[in-house]
Amino acid sequence: MLVGNAGVGKTVFVGDILASLSEDYVVSRIPFNYYTTSAALQRILEKPLEKKAGRNYGPGGNKKLVYFIDDMNMPKVDPYGTVQPHTLIRQHIDYGHWYDKQKVTLKEIHNCQYIACMNPMVGSFSINPRLQRHFTVFAFNFPSLDALNTIYSQILRFHFQQQAFGPSVLRSGPTLIQATIAFYQMMTRSFLPTAIKFHYLFNLRDLSNIFQGILFASPECLKGPSDLIRLWLHESSRVYGDKLIDTKDCDLFQKKLLETAYKYFEGVDSRVLLQQPLIYCHFANGGEDPCYMPVKDWEVLKTILTETLDNYNELNATMPLVLFEDAMQHVCRISRILRTPQGYALLVGVGGSGKQSLSRLAAYICGLEVFQITLTEGFGIQDLQVDLANLYIRAGAKNMPTVFLLTDAQVLDESFLVLINDLLASGEIPDLFSDEDVDKIISGICNEVRGLGIVDSRENCWKFFLARVRLQLKIILCFSPVGHTLRVRARKFPAIVNCTAIDWFHAWPQEALVSVSRRFIEETKGIEPLDKDSISLFMAHVHTSVNEMSTRYYQNERRHNYATPKSFLEQISLFKNLLKKKQNEVSQKKEHLVNGIQKLETTASQVGDLKARLASQEAELHLRNHDAEGLITKIGLQTEKVSREKAIADAEERKVTAIQTEVSQKQRECEADLLKAEPALVAATAALNTLNRVNLTELKAFPNPPNAVTNVTAAVMVLLAPRGRVPKDRSWKAAKVFMGKVDDFLQALINYDKEHIPENCLKVVNEQYLKDPEFNPNLIRTKSFAAAGLCAWVINIIKFYEVYCDVEPKRQALAQANLELAAATEKLEAIRKKLGDLDRNLSRLTASFEKATAKKVRCQEEVNQTNKTIELANRLVKELEAKKIRWGQSIKSFEAQEKTLCGDVLLMAAFVSYVGSFTKQYRQELVDCKWVPFLQRKVSIPITEGLDLIAMLTDDATIATWNNEGLPNDRMSTENATILTHCERWPLMIDPQQQGIKWIKNKYGTDLKVTHLGQKGFLHAIETALVFGEVILIENLEETIDPVLDPLLGRNTIKRGKYIRIGDKECEFNKNFRLILHTKLANPHYKPELQAQTTLLNFTVTEDGLEAQLLAEVVSIERPDLEKLKLVLTKHQNDFKIELKYLEDDLLLRLSAAEGSFLDDTKLVESLEMTKATVAEIEHKVIEAKENERKINEARECYRPVAARASLLYFVINDLRKINPIYQFSLKSFNMLFHKAIAQADKVEDMQGRISVLMESITYAVFLYTSQALFEKDKLTFLSQMAFQILLRKKEIDPLELDFLLRFTVEHRYLSPVDFLTTQSWSAIKAVALMEEFRGIDRDVEGSAKQWRKWVESECPEKEKLPQEWKKKSLIQKLIILRAMRPDRMTYALRNFVEEKLGTKYVERTRLDLVKAFEESSPATPVFFILSPGVDALKDIEILGKRLGFTIDSGKFHNVSLGQGQETVAEMALEKASKGGHWVILQNVHLVAKWLGTLEKLLERFSQGSHRDYRVFMSAESAPTPNEHIIPQGLLENSIKITNEPPTGMLANLHAALYNFDQDTLEVCSKEQEFKSILFSLCYFHACVAGRLRFGPQGWSRSYPFNPGDLTICANVLYNYLEANPNVPWEDLRYLFGEIMYGGHITDDWDRKLCRVYLEEFMNPSLIEDELMLAPGFAAPPNLDYSGYHQYIEDMLPPESPALYGLHPNAEIEFLTVMSSTLFRTLLEMQPRNALSSEELGQSTEDKVKNILDDILEKLPEEFNMAEIMQKNSNRSPYVLVCFQECERMNILLREMRASLQQLDLGLKGELTLSPDVEAQQSALSYDIVPDTWSKLAYPSTYGLAQWFNDLLLRCRELDTWTQDLALPAVVWLSGFFNPQSFLTAIMQTMARKNAWPLDKMCLTVDVTKKTKEDYGHPPREGAYLHGLLMEGARWDTESGTIVEARLKELTSVMPVIFAKAIPIDRQETEHTYECPVYKTKMRGPNYVWTFRLKSKEKTAKWVLAGVALLLEA
Repeated sequence: MLVGNAGVGKTVFVGDILASLSEDYVVSRIPFNYYTTSAALQRILEKPLEKKAGRNYGPGGNKKLVYFIDDMNMPKVDPYGTVQPHTLIRQHIDYGHWYDKQKVTLKEIHNCQYIACMNPMVGSFSINPRLQRHFTVFAFNFPSLDALNTIYSQILRFHFQQQAFGPSVLRSGPTLIQATIAFYQMMTRSFLPTAIKFHYLFNLRDLSNIFQGILFASPECLKGPSDLIRLWLHESSRVYGDKLIDTKDCDLFQKKLLETAYKYFEGVDSRVLLQQPLIYCHFANGGEDPCYMPVKDWEVLKTILTETLDNYNELNATMPLVLFEDAMQHVCRISRILRTPQGYALLVGVGGSGKQSLSRLAAYICGLEVFQITLTEGFGIQDLQVDLANLYIRAGAKNMPTVFLLTDAQVLDESFLVLINDLLASGEIPDLFSDEDVDKIISGICNEVRGLGIVDSRENCWKFFLARVRLQLKIILCFSPVGHTLRVRARKFPAIVNCTAIDWFHAWPQEALVSVSRRFIEETKGIEPLDKDSISLFMAHVHTSVNEMSTRYYQNERRHNYATPKSFLEQISLFKNLLKKKQNEVSQKKEHLVNGIQKLETTASQVGDLKARLASQEAELHLRNHDAEGLITKIGLQTEKVSREKAIADAEERKVTAIQTEVSQKQRECEADLLKAEPALVAATAALNTLNRVNLTELKAFPNPPNAVTNVTAAVMVLLAPRGRVPKDRSWKAAKVFMGKVDDFLQALINYDKEHIPENCLKVVNEQYLKDPEFNPNLIRTKSFAAAGLCAWVINIIKFYEVYCDVEPKRQALAQANLELAAATEKLEAIRKKLGDLDRNLSRLTASFEKATAKKVRCQEEVNQTNKTIELANRLVKELEAKKIRWGQSIKSFEAQEKTLCGDVLLMAAFVSYVGSFTKQYRQELVDCKWVPFLQRKVSIPITEGLDLIAMLTDDATIATWNNEGLPNDRMSTENATILTHCERWPLMIDPQQQGIKWIKNKYGTDLKVTHLGQKGFLHAIETALVFGEVILIENLEETIDPVLDPLLGRNTIKRGKYIRIGDKECEFNKNFRLILHTKLANPHYKPELQAQTTLLNFTVTEDGLEAQLLAEVVSIERPDLEKLKLVLTKHQNDFKIELKYLEDDLLLRLSAAEGSFLDDTKLVESLEMTKATVAEIEHKVIEAKENERKINEARECYRPVAARASLLYFVINDLRKINPIYQFSLKSFNMLFHKAIAQADKVEDMQGRISVLMESITYAVFLYTSQALFEKDKLTFLSQMAFQILLRKKEIDPLELDFLLRFTVEHRYLSPVDFLTTQSWSAIKAVALMEEFRGIDRDVEGSAKQWRKWVESECPEKEKLPQEWKKKSLIQKLIILRAMRPDRMTYALRNFVEEKLGTKYVERTRLDLVKAFEESSPATPVFFILSPGVDALKDIEILGKRLGFTIDSGKFHNVSLGQGQETVAEMALEKASKGGHWVILQNVHLVAKWLGTLEKLLERFSQGSHRDYRVFMSAESAPTPNEHIIPQGLLENSIKITNEPPTGMLANLHAALYNFDQDTLEVCSKEQEFKSILFSLCYFHACVAGRLRFGPQGWSRSYPFNPGDLTICANVLYNYLEANPNVPWEDLRYLFGEIMYGGHITDDWDRKLCRVYLEEFMNPSLIEDELMLAPGFAAPPNLDYSGYHQYIEDMLPPESPALYGLHPNAEIEFLTVMSSTLFRTLLEMQPRNALSSEELGQSTEDKVKNILDDILEKLPEEFNMAEIMQKNSNRSPYVLVCFQECERMNILLREMRASLQQLDLGLKGELTLSPDVEAQQSALSYDIVPDTWSKLAYPSTYGLAQWFNDLLLRCRELDTWTQDLALPAVVWLSGFFNPQSFLTAIMQTMARKNAWPLDKMCLTVDVTKKTKEDYGHPPREGAYLHGLLMEGARWDTESGTIVEARLKELTSVMPVIFAKAIPIDRQETEHTYECPVYKTKMRGPNYVWTFRLKSKEKTAKWVLAGVALLLEA
């Protein structure tokens, strides 16, 4: 194995040796990379093997196989420290076999050996010693200076001699080599790699590359030494300089380069060194043959490149490149790399800096084809392999030189780089070709190989193929430096940096920006030549100012915005297009006006001609009048005759009409009467239909039916009597006969002649039957169905007949009338005929008269017309005079506009291109402070005074339309909409509140196609939209976009802009197509590439934007009249504007369209007059509107405070996501809340009153709504933030004081002069005293220490008044003082602060009201439970469901607990529920991370058009850290979030425990008194165990999820046991409760004991017999009812304090202090950020870490020399063994610390690449945390790094003293052990051996002495003295020698020396002792060491409940 740094030639060396091996050897090369797995390795290892006998495998024939493994240590190290491929190799070398993975059988592998290379500075640095032991390791160092000299002078000399260079050049060779080597050493010293400059690795490859460049030169390039020096400068700049990433490094590089040159090349002329440009390239002469020559000057180069570019553009898709200096340099650099053998380039620069375009040009110059992969949907590594295989064949077999261009976007999966890495490193990619492919390739090239005189064996052909691939296949990687991607890639795939030449693209320099814009503006028409320079300067300024602003934007808002060269080009093209558009608009308007004015002038001249025409027209008129009069007399006579005849005819006609009226009248009457008869007839027929043969036969069969039936048949007989003869016999018998044949009978009924019923039959039926009440079908039906039918028939037939009789006479009258009518009509016809003849005669005369008249009229008209025209012309001229003046002015203004147009459009283009992603204040600053001043001062491009960009781009009418479509009406939204409609790049909306998308959907309506990435067929949707030119919206984007869409985003068209490629399809590109992208993410980080292709639009609602929206809302609710009026006004104003514009345009259009004379165009004149009137009217209305608007705005302003408060609150709750990403609230739900709050507010008449009521109502509603979603610990944060923000807005607190309170930066430490303040508190007081308001507080505290002590040491200082003058301070100032002195009381103080400022109701506890939450939910608004341990949300929902009838049994309640495979179940449940209106509860949605996106879509889909009872409930745990948060924003925002957390505090807990029962529970037991008492005590016990959890390890050693279920089941057990036993079984109850119900949760013995002790205290006979105190000052209650108990708790429970749980008041100090500092830290994070605060400046992290690291390494002790220590003493007593063990463990820790620190040090120096572990360590050191790798090997500790390290040093010192003579120290420091148990056991072992006692029958006993460690000089005779223990929860009283109560604020107290010795168990004292556990740290739990029995006068229960323990570390 060869071990050495990168680029020292290991691979080449080994390759060389292997190539020279004899024929008996086969070589298999295996380069390792990060992703190499054992499976992949095994595949490669097995490839050259073949099967021998049995399970033996080996290489073919009798050959030996050498595996050459390169980069041995590159593969990934898994979390357990193993490296997969290494274990496989180890298995092979150790055992000679591996396993067949498929058949799981053994494979013996023979005749193989390994040779390996590795670079110990990368990958996993070292490899497993068990693998390394098999290798002989050779260090492969960087060659020595002599070696380097020899190597390179050989190369140079050979080249110079072969090419016949001049002697002077030959002589310079040696100095050149020295300079090169010296410069190399300088580079490695001066440019060290860091995390950002990870590629600053310089090695032999760089040296070789420099000489490679020098070898390009031919004799005509190097005439003399100065040429050689220049070439050397150039090559050094290329190889080293091009890697550098910033100007600072570049300048330093130039300086060092020149220094080296001056030093080594003596007497060199500085002109030679400094002459620019320093560029050599193969096309410098522009000739056909490439020849490496210097470029004379920029112009020559530019000419050559421009020409080449034009040629390129003719053949390929056009690249509009601007060749400024930088670009030209890059082309030369890239082409230089492509010319080198194995020319691999890595171009690094942000997207859009021209990497690809310049590469294409360079490739074209070098005559190379460019190949790029085409991304299709689902492109994967197989596709890449196919592409690479084709490339290989193209380059190797077909000998076509090709460039493979790979960009960031095309690396869809990091594993793509495995192939690229292999390709770069060795040119060979394992498994790229199958065997058949290989054969094909070889057969294709074997002739060529033979032709070269080489044996055409398989190996040789393959080698030849690969060699040619390396020669012909060039690779260019275009990567972006943004983020960590590139750094991580370089770490995993070293070849990307090591085997490529790097060219770093810097941000475009100012010069580039200017020249590019200048070049593009050149072609634009309509710009003053003078302005062109100014424009390009301004554009460059805009670009740089945006970049500066983006940096600030990121620092303050943490939002990323990039402006890349591509966005710059987009700005230019937008400017050109806008300018053209605006110029056309203006010139067109101007043209119209000029045209109009000309027309006016022609009018005046035409009036004279008109008057002459008038005279001739009047003469003609006179003649015509005469002709007409003659005709009139003739016509008169004829007319008279006609009128006589006509009179006769008229009389006749009137008669006929009268008759007709009469007839129709009669007809109508008849028809009406008949209609009356109709129903009876229908009923009769219906009755008949009920009869049929069967039921009639049945009727006949009756022997003697009842009377009613016989009556029916009788009636029928009467009616059917032939010829009206009524039969006498109508009996049943007769009837039966009558009915005879049933069918005939039925027929008779059907055909009955109903119009003619004989009179007598009618009479009989009427009188005898119908009057009978029983004659009723309904009654008869009961007797016989048929009879009923008959009955109905009879009744209805009679009814019909009676009506019919009335009608008959009328019908006869009608017939008579009809006859008369016919006669009259005939007579009329005759008269009419005669009249007709007369008429015809008359009309002939009339016609000739009309002709005469027409002529006369025409003459008259002409006269009138001419008169009128003259009059019109006069009017027209008069009207237009006024217009002419106005139009003249307009033309002037348009001319002025033409002047400023250019400047205005420049600003517009900049605005549209760049400001979209900024928020309002940044936009304003850019435009008003950066751009406009630059235009006015720096360059003088005229712009319109007071220009409003929006007004320039759109008009009010459009904006009004947008607002009607739902665009919020604030300035920011209007700007966004304007940019969206004008930008040329596709807009990408950042729209977390969904306001933008709502507007877009309304705006485009049904024409909008909506899709989202990954939706089925989304690509197809996009393709169709492209072809048909539709608008398509891609919604809910994540931070990356499918690379397939790249060409679409960049609008990269092909085929002259007609088509776009999407995947492998070419889609037609319709110019109407628009793409709109949209994301819900609040702060997405889009890569610069994407930002360059799109226009980012920040639609995030802003505080003032929201205020404007809410103002409109509140006014529309409170004063709908105003809002309506405002809308109407706005609409009118808009209509006026539109109308005016329309009139004006119409007029101009008519004028310009009017041909020749338009004097007789009346319409024109009228429209003119109308315009004038309208304008006057409108002007009047506008004034009126303005006045109204002012009034309205005044009235609206009154409501602004309400809107402002609401907006402020929204942003407070919106910021809660910073605390926990699960707190997401949507604007939509906030709006609903806002409306509800307004509706619920009390009505107050007084305006001011109403407003304060509204503000309060909204604040409280928001508080309630939000706090139900917050965890207890975050509620106070929210409340404080809300209070602070409200008060800041009201200017009631000083922002500086607030800032101090939150940051509380204490710079220096001062020792405290008073004993009641710690150093920390005193330092804080000193810091406070620096502020103006608090000057002198330090003196006061010192001066009147007594008063201050009383205040500081009081139980609740926040409620007390401050001493002295300080009591007058404001609340926030009091908070500052309190935070300095008693930080632990801050949570209470803040609560009081909120109570005082906002009101008591904000700090009262609120009970979760599920019913209310349910009422607010809807099918589209689910309820989301944020889970916490110990609470079951499901139970509450089930209870609610039961009440409302949604249960599992009824099938209306679906409960899905999510986990593997449950997704489909959930989907089905949702679908079913949405249709049927059921409830679905999805539990633990956080377990199905991948499905959550689908769930969000499903909920959205099912909520539309679902059943109104459908509801969804979800539950999820919140993620432990923000990075692990997976629940999509949409799910959280739209739901009502509820945290159902157990309450905190005894009062709340006790009430909550009681709420599990009710009055009925209390009365259920026969032993009522006992049951109630024990139940209450049980509740108190439950509240104690639950409440103790918050005291951390001192409460419970481990955390347990006690829940209400435990309590209710205990109540059931209690009831059962009391009922079953005559007496209360205390013992049994305690056991059941403590060991089973509650004890079931408990895993720690000490916690179990605590639980037992609680129950012994709370459950014993004295509970019932006499008064039992549950806590100091809280007795068990007497016998009360349910509400009585609640009242008792309210009245009697002492205020919250640890004493209620049996703990000492100190117990809460620590956890309160931690809580308050966390609270303030969180609050600080939530404050809006502004500019850099002081702490962000200061030294860099690297420096800080380096200082810490040096400090630790310097102090780190040496390891213990175990061999030496062990020789000191042959006695191996238990104590000595403990000492050895401790030293060994310490050695392991020290070794790891030293190794990892040295690694980090090398990393910081840049000699090692920073691996993830090293980076983790670096961040740990910078945050003062002990790195994980150390703490794993160390003892448990809670210290920060500094304290931990000091502690470590003390431990080493202690061990050091012990190891001097291995004698037991006088007093042993128990805390100093890794394993204190071992020492305590050693004490027992020593005494057991000495006294020959059995070890298992012994125990330790401890005596607490009264002395300190210093009082002892030597150890005791037996046992040991121990020190270093502390007591927590109580203290040791040396005087009385017992445990006593702790002092207030003294959290732990130091124990005196303890004497520990062993005794037999039976001798130990147990009376009056407390078994005190000993723990290593205050975290307790698993850190348990031992139990010491300590003396105690109090009963032990007190100490158990107080959690008293001994700790080894405070």
